[in-house]
Amino acid sequence: MIIGLICLLFTLAVYWTSKRVYRAKPRIYLSPLLVTPLVLILCLLAAKIPFESYNKGGKLLTDLLQPATIAFAIPLYKYFNVLKKHAVVIFVSVLSGSIVAMITSAFLGKWMHMDTSLVNSLVPRSVTTPIAMNISQVIGGVPNMTAVFVIITGLLGSLIGPSVLKLFRIENEIARGVLLGTSAHGMGTSKAFEFSSLSGTISSISMILSALITLGVAPLFISLLLG
Repeated sequence: MIIGLICLLFTLAVYWTSKRVYRAKPRIYLSPLLVTPLVLILCLLAAKIPFESYNKGGKLLTDLLQPATIAFAIPLYKYFNVLKKHAVVIFVSVLSGSIVAMITSAFLGKWMHMDTSLVNSLVPRSVTTPIAMNISQVIGGVPNMTAVFVIITGLLGSLIGPSVLKLFRIENEIARGVLLGTSAHGMGTSKAFEFSSLSGTISSISMILSALITLGVAPLFISLLLG
């Protein structure tokens, strides 16, 4: 238990420090989402601390995801009129993005000569982890591998997303939210809130819609594309 508490405090310290550094020098390679896990992994390996021992303290942070998710209801209520006004645009955009994500994932897996189970694991990579793992299990994938693909997708999306927005000069808050939420789920939503509360709200809605769409469509796409 003592090791778990030390690991929890160390995790908070690493994240707080990396956040301060990132605010002072906002570079992609200094992002807390990249620096924190790398530092933790290296330290755990160096100290030979098993994940089970670390997770006794780290689990407390995971448990905070539930109230954090519920807290999304506050900006949703605040921007309800905006969401209602742009509901059709948001839905069509998320639907298109989700379908493209599934198709490109399937063809990427085939192009890399992955076996069927790994391809099926890759398909729901743009969906938040718990739902992605359930989808993976339904379509014949490996849930643990799906979790890895989801984390990589979220990390890359949150790091590359702002550069894509800047490159294509996307300044509309609705568009920003849809892009980050659909492509990078929770990590993208966190990044969207850095732009504005409205972008973060749209991103959270997009993340939920993307998960529901993928949950309903993925089995059909797997049978059509890989059957």
